[in-house]
Amino acid sequence: MLVENIMSRDVHCCRAEDTLAHAAELMWRYDCGALPVCGRGDGHHLVGIITDRDICMHALFGAKALAELSVGGGMSRTVHSLRPSDSLAQAERVMRESRVRRLPVIDHDGMLLGMLSLADLAREATRERTQPRKEINETDVGHTLASICTASRRPLAA
Repeated sequence: MLVENIMSRDVHCCRAEDTLAHAAELMWRYDCGALPVCGRGDGHHLVGIITDRDICMHALFGAKALAELSVGGGMSRTVHSLRPSDSLAQAERVMRESRVRRLPVIDHDGMLLGMLSLADLAREATRERTQPRKEINETDVGHTLASICTASRRPLAA
């Protein structure tokens, strides 16, 4: 099975110049924990990603209201991504190695096509439980979640 078969296609994104308040409102409205950040002009060219945790940390350390801080200041510019033709096993491997729960799916020009989450993989692993040939299984998904949740050893900034 390929990423394109189970990815979410109805993905909302924000822009680097948007406020954190706007990004948080989108996450609340669409019940998601991460938003792709897309470039201006062409609409859906992926330039970063921001999570609910990024919003909290940027607001805390910026010591300002969400309406006073930009998405660009809190987003990650290093984005691990997938192609629609990638296998689910490859997607799971990228999540585990990158320690992320969600991955944007982009085309060869960097245009956003969708998102794939660890929850999507877990649902597929459950569905495949009764299949004779499994591409992904619940144990793999569990190991990936454990890897993601392992505390990092990064020192706190002074």
